[in-house]
Amino acid sequence: MKEFKVTYFFDEEHYIRRFIFEESQEKAEDLVRRERDQYISFTDSRGIYHELHTGKVRVTQISEYHRVDKTKS
Repeated sequence: MKEFKVTYFFDEEHYIRRFIFEESQEKAEDLVRRERDQYISFTDSRGIYHELHTGKVRVTQISEYHRVDKTKS
């Protein structure tokens, strides 16, 4: 599984980001398409719970994320 970063932009300054695991970029895009114009909920990396109506965002970005292990130096 690969990790993808999904960012929902409301305007130039406000956004919410979540991370999903899918087999490919195409499957990540398909998931985001299936969620279009719906309420979704998730907990972000800081432990903050979000409920979001995807129809109210202006831009959605999806990119593969390569997490860096900061414990290894």
